[in-house]
Amino acid sequence: MPQPATDENGHVEKIHWPSLVAAIAAISAVGIAIGLGLPLLSIILEKRGIPSTLIGLNAAMAGIASMLAAPVTTKLAHDYGVARTMMFAVVVASVSGLGFYYAQSFWMWFPLRFAFHGATTTLFILSEFWINDAAPPRRRGLVLGIYATVLAIGFAIGPLLFSTLGSDGILPFLVGAIIILLALIPIFIARHESPVLNTKPDRHFFHYIFLVPTATAAVFAFGAVSAGGLSLFPIYALREQLQESQAAVLLTVMGIGNMAFQIPLGLYSDRLKDRRPLLAAMAILGVIGSLALPMLIHNWILMAVVLFFWGGCVSGLYTVGLAHLGARLSGADLAAANAAFIFCYAVGTVVGPQGIGAAMDVVGNDGYAWALASFFGFYVLIALCRTLFHSKRS
Repeated sequence: MPQPATDENGHVEKIHWPSLVAAIAAISAVGIAIGLGLPLLSIILEKRGIPSTLIGLNAAMAGIASMLAAPVTTKLAHDYGVARTMMFAVVVASVSGLGFYYAQSFWMWFPLRFAFHGATTTLFILSEFWINDAAPPRRRGLVLGIYATVLAIGFAIGPLLFSTLGSDGILPFLVGAIIILLALIPIFIARHESPVLNTKPDRHFFHYIFLVPTATAAVFAFGAVSAGGLSLFPIYALREQLQESQAAVLLTVMGIGNMAFQIPLGLYSDRLKDRRPLLAAMAILGVIGSLALPMLIHNWILMAVVLFFWGGCVSGLYTVGLAHLGARLSGADLAAANAAFIFCYAVGTVVGPQGIGAAMDVVGNDGYAWALASFFGFYVLIALCRTLFHSKRS
């Protein structure tokens, strides 16, 4: 029989399930609501005749809100408590999400987007800090793999709800708001088990971006590739003469790979003393897969197989990077570093679509693959340098 995991002193490592269930359930509810809300809001603005440029500008408020919310989240959690800050963010996200239905003037959607995504950013940061804090060190990868899998399922459920509810009337907005509010229940039940931040981080927020560069660069690459790659893949596929249905299926296969690989990658990372070589290996596979796209795009079945594994590698950068972060830091430093982690993700989601789109405009359709490979390659250089120099604080 397999032996239970033990710490360095030989004590059995226990998983704090109430804390983990609370944090995972809370952020999964938010994931479902975001998956429902993103296509819903875009379709409604399209029906109102808002130009695509302005729709994109409004959507960009998500990244701006995330970048501005990240630095203040740790301070709020220190002053008011992790669970209380999360519950307040749940209410703000729910109210602002419902507010889109009542906001008839387009300009009102900008502060609503800012409030909604600022609140959800706070929830992501504190949920991941809570999970990292509660996870036993030798099972951190497994726990974060479960978290990422459940979150991916939540994001997948959102669009299914949208296809069922449609975009007419208050019902889709009401359902989304209620789903977010349901996150209050697990947080409230486990509120006394939430981590306590008795001290403030000693360093400036931006110092944490570079304190664990192997983790923060990983999530930057993940944000750039996932946001830019997913949003522009349909355009790339259509320009390569694929049908819309084929492009949709390929994106679905990529999403399935995302869900399928999280727990195995997390389990494998728990066996490693140093997760940096694994992160570098996934990025190298990302480079190879990206450069192979132009050669595989006309072999639809082979393309699906590659994207299944490629999707797992891309999402693994987030999960294993987060586990690496939790293995290096604790307490207030971990909370601040988790905020920096999400900040870098937000920067990636802004830079990725712009960089990939510009590459396609400058060098043609192959610019899509080259830009993706460049983001992965950037991370490979960082990960390999950190591994070669054996930095104690990477």
